[in-house]
Amino acid sequence: MTMITPVQAILASNQHFLDRQDVMESNVRSYPRKLPFAYAKAQGCWVTDVEGNEYLDFLAGAGTLALGHNHPILMQAIKDVLDSGLPLHTLDLTTPLKDAFSEELLSFFPQDKYILQFTGPSGADANEAAIKLAKTYTGRGNIIAFSGGFHGMTQGALALTGNLGAKNAVENLMPGVQFMPYPHEYRCPFGIGGEAGAKAVEHYFENFIEDVESGVVKPAAVILEAIQGEGGVVPAPISFLQKVREVTRKHGILMIVDEVQAGFCRSGKMFAFEHAGIEPDIIVMSKAVGGSLPLAVLAIRKEFDAWQPAGHTGTFRGNQLAMATGYASLKIMRDENLAQNAQERGEYLTNALRELSKEYPCIGNVRGRGLMMGIDIVDERQSKDATGAYPRDGELAVAIQKACFKNKLLLERGGRDGHVVRVLCAVNINQSECEEFIKRFKQSVADALKAVRG
Repeated sequence: MTMITPVQAILASNQHFLDRQDVMESNVRSYPRKLPFAYAKAQGCWVTDVEGNEYLDFLAGAGTLALGHNHPILMQAIKDVLDSGLPLHTLDLTTPLKDAFSEELLSFFPQDKYILQFTGPSGADANEAAIKLAKTYTGRGNIIAFSGGFHGMTQGALALTGNLGAKNAVENLMPGVQFMPYPHEYRCPFGIGGEAGAKAVEHYFENFIEDVESGVVKPAAVILEAIQGEGGVVPAPISFLQKVREVTRKHGILMIVDEVQAGFCRSGKMFAFEHAGIEPDIIVMSKAVGGSLPLAVLAIRKEFDAWQPAGHTGTFRGNQLAMATGYASLKIMRDENLAQNAQERGEYLTNALRELSKEYPCIGNVRGRGLMMGIDIVDERQSKDATGAYPRDGELAVAIQKACFKNKLLLERGGRDGHVVRVLCAVNINQSECEEFIKRFKQSVADALKAVRG
């Protein structure tokens, strides 16, 4: 029997497919509400819809597409696997491809200190496994997470996530999660701001762990992002990450770093925690680790591998296509020094956006590391708070995103009121594409201001 896969775009409008999606899919879908189009094809940082419109993609699958869309070497890797006869599904049985991928991934960690665990295919799956392992190893139940953090939408991962909008509808999430303030130099949780605010958070964290009257039993683990993504692109100060590592090691608490979005060259280093020169106990990886295909992996310090055989299983741990594209991606990242590219392109974009903020003061703050950046949209017509920050302007941020879409620029928002415009482009982006982003973004800010404020 011949089966034709419907991948070719038919003569129809974006709205045609959006209407059909509305009929066939759950109300839970999110991105089509902000980016109302249907993909037809894509290459690198460029996307074409079914009507023939071409967009500059600064979303990149929420950071999954580190090399952009359909990188030719990754496409060839997929073809090679399909032509080889290698089974596509192998549970956790090994193959020569899995062996090569594992060796390549481990080469980015200190030699002989870490082992890998393949979990289910999403970052949430991997975070669930990390928490389960920490509890298994320590025999303790409490977990410390951070306000503004995001670790997934499953029962346990959502319990670790700061966003109340996602949590309020779900009763009886995983118990035993205690939240701590996360340092934010622009919007300091203690109303101090700057380096002094970060130091206050460090002191609070250390005191909380060591205070016998804190009211919280010693936790199994601390989980955090070295750069909060969904929470508004908030990079942790280097000294804060070092303090968390110091305190957790001192007290026998596992330090779990969620690198699902910040990992794989995006921050200007292979992993965002490397900026602090620390070695976490468990590193959570997904998104870019699979070279655009579903894969999630933990890197675990060997002494904490407390699993019994089959202590944590999952049907989709052996995605051979993802290991092929993941292996090829890792090679390209190393050979082309994409961490440096992310650092250099990020510096250009940061400087250009800060220059733009002089013309458009609704850009209150530009922050991040490498090509993981946040543009804090504010209402500069109002009074500043005690730390010198203007109020958030989520309405204007929504208008900017809509204007960007009209100007054929794809990007996402984050932060407390969805007021932070986020940069998550491919890490192999070139200079001319960055310049085109600034051109389109500037026009979009002007258009949004006219629409919202007149």
